[in-house]
Amino acid sequence: AAMLRALRRRWDAYKYRFVPWLALNLRRERRTLRYVPESSQDKIISDEDVFETLLKTFKALFINDLSRQAHILALLPEIKCKYLGLLTVEQKQSTVNSCNHQSQHVLSPEEVLFNTLGFSITRDRSSLVSAGTGVFVTKGFVPKGTVVSMYPGTVYRKHEPIFFQSLGNPFIFRCIDGILIDGNDKGISRSVYRSCSRRDQLGPFQMSDESWLTAALQNPLAMGQYVNNCSHEKAANVCYQEFDVPEYFPLELKQYLPNIVYSHDIESHLRCVVLVTLRDIKKGEELFSNYYTVVN
Repeated sequence: AAMLRALRRRWDAYKYRFVPWLALNLRRERRTLRYVPESSQDKIISDEDVFETLLKTFKALFINDLSRQAHILALLPEIKCKYLGLLTVEQKQSTVNSCNHQSQHVLSPEEVLFNTLGFSITRDRSSLVSAGTGVFVTKGFVPKGTVVSMYPGTVYRKHEPIFFQSLGNPFIFRCIDGILIDGNDKGISRSVYRSCSRRDQLGPFQMSDESWLTAALQNPLAMGQYVNNCSHEKAANVCYQEFDVPEYFPLELKQYLPNIVYSHDIESHLRCVVLVTLRDIKKGEELFSNYYTVVN
């Protein structure tokens, strides 16, 4: 009986990537599908709005932990001047007086998120039976059309090898153009992400965030892989939106991006996926998405 239950859990996690199961079940699951007329219209908000939200959040995280950024500020004095100009009088005094990280008053990333966007989220046991972990709004209020989370992971292009990483892995997200994002924080997926992240580091400048692989998130938005699929009882309140990080994204803020490309020798924009709210979401509600977007 225990073995059967274990097999059932594995199947429940894997069936959404099993093509014959999809072909048989998409018709009956039409209520939980999201339809868009064409791929170019698969955006709830503009890329500019996504960019501004990430920029605002990441700047707040950077300022909150400014003393830990001393190695970056020493190399880029113009960056130091920019961020010191954004500090309040109280923050400036704290920064001047702090000789090390311990002496500076630092908020938790969740507190920074709440102070910046007006809400915070966390992972907890899902309200759906046998769904495992879910994501909840724990504080504040999230208006419709807000970036509420990010889908972390290694970004693979169509031709790149992902067979071994995909075995028993329910966290692989497929973009409309075939790009894959592996959001698994365990096993070989975890090792691949860490290897790629450290490969791309430029001296003291981190090009991605590794903290989503741990329980202590540096970017409090990076838990979108744990958002569960909607059901007939629990309608979707968020949807996925693809976003290519522009070249002009600030170098010092890339340390908060929870994605890294598998092959670093290909010139292209970094693909990220954010979750955007379809309606207002209140404190205590769980986030539910559509695992399938059908492009007509």
